[in-house]
Amino acid sequence: MTDKLEPILDQLTSIRSFTLKQLEGLNEEQADLIPSGFRNSIRWNAGHIYAVLERFALQSPQLPMLLPDGFKAQFEFGTSPADWQETPRVPSLPELKELLSEQPERLRTALDGRLDEPVPPYTTSTGITLSTPRQFLTLGLYHEGMHFSVIKLYRRLLGC
Repeated sequence: MTDKLEPILDQLTSIRSFTLKQLEGLNEEQADLIPSGFRNSIRWNAGHIYAVLERFALQSPQLPMLLPDGFKAQFEFGTSPADWQETPRVPSLPELKELLSEQPERLRTALDGRLDEPVPPYTTSTGITLSTPRQFLTLGLYHEGMHFSVIKLYRRLLGC
C-alpha cells in the first residue's frame, strides 16, 4: 500500500504552507526579535517546528534525519536564542524556509507505506504515548499549529 494519498500527509503540506506564509516579508532582524515577556523569537519557532517534526517523524522508525549541525542545541525543547553560541552558525531565514518547504515531501517519501508500522513507544512530557509514525505526525501537526499561532502573535506584538 502506498501513502501518496494519505490525508495526514496532505494536511502536513497544507499546514506547512500556512507556517511558511507567516514567514514571508520578514527580514533577519525581525526574525530574531523577542517580544517582551517571551523567551524565543520567530526564527527559533520556525527552527523548532522543523526540528521537532523531523525527530517525531523519523527517529522512531529509525529513518535518516536531516538535522543540520547545531539544530538540536538551537531548537529543541527548552532551548532559547539567549543560549545560542557563535558556532555552529544559526541558520538564516532563507535556509530555514527552504528546510521547512522541502520537509513535507521528504517525509511523504520516507514514510511511504509505513505510517501504521509499530515503532518503539514514546511517551511525551504531557503523557501521550505514541507508537506509530501516523501518531507522531498527528502530534506534530498539533505542535506546528501551536507554534504557528505563536509566530502570528509575535508578528502582531512586534509590528512586523
